[in-house]
Amino acid sequence: MPLDRLRASLAECPVVRFGDYDYFVHPITDGIPLGRPEVLDEVLDALAARGDWTRCDKIVTAESMGFPLAAGLSLRVHKPYVFIRKRQYGLPGEVSLKQTTGYAKTDMFINNIHRGDRVVFVDDVVSTGGTLYAVVRALRQIGAEVTGALIVFEKTREKARMEKDLGLAITTLMAVDVVEGKLVECA
Repeated sequence: MPLDRLRASLAECPVVRFGDYDYFVHPITDGIPLGRPEVLDEVLDALAARGDWTRCDKIVTAESMGFPLAAGLSLRVHKPYVFIRKRQYGLPGEVSLKQTTGYAKTDMFINNIHRGDRVVFVDDVVSTGGTLYAVVRALRQIGAEVTGALIVFEKTREKARMEKDLGLAITTLMAVDVVEGKLVECA
């Protein structure tokens, strides 16, 4: 069955609390517990199979846990990747955005995306949608076309609303939730 290794890895995930937010700690989302190459390989295969790479010029992700996903996908589908960073470089054309997640607020900076670029956004988790909304809006302000979003874990019941709000197909590999202090797959 597809994603068996990812599914099995859920049992090892600690859950920590940030205020009212249950944050799960997983190798794909945090590099803790120890990241296993066979799990990452399975995730990258699944993401590569679900993307429309004919309509993509660049793979875009936000710092930091999207980095192994974007780099690994780049190798599989032969598209360049761009990291949206939490550090300002002051390069020509750099665009800043404000990211608000379930547990933090951050300034982020986009380089190497230009008007007319067709991009796929890749990330580890969609929960509140804070990163997704901020990144998609900023990319569109630049004039890029966001052709899709590929996300490993869906920790929300709001995906349909997010897709409607953004006019964007969001593909997730696995819906999860924290139940009684444990990370579980949702049906």
